[in-house]
Amino acid sequence: MSEKLHCPHHKKCGGCNHIEEDYQKTLVQKTAYCRKLLGSYGKVHPILGMNYPYYYRHKVSSVIAFDRKLHKTVCGNYQEKTHRVVPVDQCLIEEKGSQKIIRDVVALMPSLKIRSYDEDTGSGLMRHILVRKGYATGEYMLVLVSASPVFPAKKRLVSEIRRLHPEISTIVLNINQRTDSMVLGERNEILYGPGFLRDKVLGRTFRISPSAFYQVNPLQMKKLYQYAIDAAKLTGKETLIDAYCGTGTIGLCASDQARNVIGVELNRDAVFDAIKNAKDNGVENARFFQGDAGDYLEALLREGKAPKESVVMMDPPRAGSTPKFLKSLLDFKPKRIVYVSCNPETLARDLKTLTKLYRVAAIRPVDMFPFTDGVECVTELIRKG
Repeated sequence: MSEKLHCPHHKKCGGCNHIEEDYQKTLVQKTAYCRKLLGSYGKVHPILGMNYPYYYRHKVSSVIAFDRKLHKTVCGNYQEKTHRVVPVDQCLIEEKGSQKIIRDVVALMPSLKIRSYDEDTGSGLMRHILVRKGYATGEYMLVLVSASPVFPAKKRLVSEIRRLHPEISTIVLNINQRTDSMVLGERNEILYGPGFLRDKVLGRTFRISPSAFYQVNPLQMKKLYQYAIDAAKLTGKETLIDAYCGTGTIGLCASDQARNVIGVELNRDAVFDAIKNAKDNGVENARFFQGDAGDYLEALLREGKAPKESVVMMDPPRAGSTPKFLKSLLDFKPKRIVYVSCNPETLARDLKTLTKLYRVAAIRPVDMFPFTDGVECVTELIRKG
């Protein structure tokens, strides 16, 4: 990588705290960090980096606020550890087309008399603007996050932004009346299109709803999923249990190599997407259930329905897995576990429990979030004995 870009916002914005550093050095540092945390459990391979680590985020979310110094509505990010909005016109890690859509929505707001939301007074309307792009399909989803379901200018806004950006395939109004810092609320109103976008990875097509989890870095996602599937070492005889399955991405990508795929996920919208994804891809050996993955494993054991040969793929949130799920997993005793983690610290904590019955064959870090502290790891565990 010969090009080195510079960001004028990095000292204030908390989005990417290593953007001014040499990328290759950050990869060395992340590998060393993972080896320090996880090396006692097994071999930690060098991290898989990117050839071009810029503009990789295909999910872009901006805070909308009125800047009193500039006397205008701005989009940007919260300053690190504060709720002070830093105006950001150009970001080096966010997909360019998504940034342009957000800037154009903000530019339309004054003429349409749409006010930004004020956290202190609770007045105003527009809280956030979120854009997702399907890397392989080129589709864009625009999500307007409003503090109220009453949005008088929504038809005009949809008409104007579609005229400027015909590449947008769907527009959704999300109503967020919460008082915390969560970006999305629970209610969605489809303003244009189907209410979801599609993307492709490893030969499968996936529909993605506004709140459904989907990796933000599509190029690294392919590496991550392929390594995870290879680590599962499926022979066609096993039942693959995809815990924390989201929209079913990993499980469906691996379905050709498994006898059956069972996905379990708490998010109801994600499960709905997973079922549709299986149908749209013609996958007949996959089933998806809404609920707690630990409860599901316990139920299989209690009812005597645990498959003879099973592999568990788990991809928990940053907080890691729960003690309840880890206990259920040890009781279930699959022959192999593939743990996909976005937080090496909670991974290290959970491996302390899992290595009572399993040995770590390999740990592969993947740089899903260049120029940040984030590291994703795929850990291959094999049952002892």
